[in-house]
Amino acid sequence: MSLIARLRGVVEEWGVDWLLVFVGGVGLRVQVPASTAEALGHRGESVVLHTHLHVRDDAVALYGFATAEDLRLFEMLIGVSGVGPRGALSLLSALGAEGLSDAISAGDVPRLQQVPGIGQKMAARLVLELKGKLVGRAAATVPMGRDDEVVAALVGLGYTQAEAQAAAASVPSDGSLAVEERLRRALAYFGRRA
Repeated sequence: MSLIARLRGVVEEWGVDWLLVFVGGVGLRVQVPASTAEALGHRGESVVLHTHLHVRDDAVALYGFATAEDLRLFEMLIGVSGVGPRGALSLLSALGAEGLSDAISAGDVPRLQQVPGIGQKMAARLVLELKGKLVGRAAATVPMGRDDEVVAALVGLGYTQAEAQAAAASVPSDGSLAVEERLRRALAYFGRRA
């Protein structure tokens, strides 16, 4: 987990792929996908960003995302050999989180290659390493099961898809519990693990 996991502040300045956010009197320059800059880049707007602090020997950079899911996708991308934070941000800016997930899930190497700086080998590596870990729109057309509402609610609260699925699976599925009760019991799963 990043040292700075989330920040709340006011946008002072912005660019195509960055925001200058004032937090407690300190201005933080946060690199963001183009979609985030476009949606949140308004002077004086209060924002909340899910962040990743990237530290190298020669630089420290803060990357911010409008949703926890976008942050999770970014962190999966930089986990692929040869993909750095700038490349991951470029992929998210060019295709958006949903388009990127769809392209990887479908194995659409040519679409990934359209992103500047992503060649055939890198696009193929992204598909190879992430295809089973992402859910594109094609997979999303599967009918909803009993746990899907609970999983969606947990993901909305900031848990990862895997954590949410594990918590939902821990709740007895005898069919007698309402969704609210299943969610309450799934949240208790995290308390038992702590």
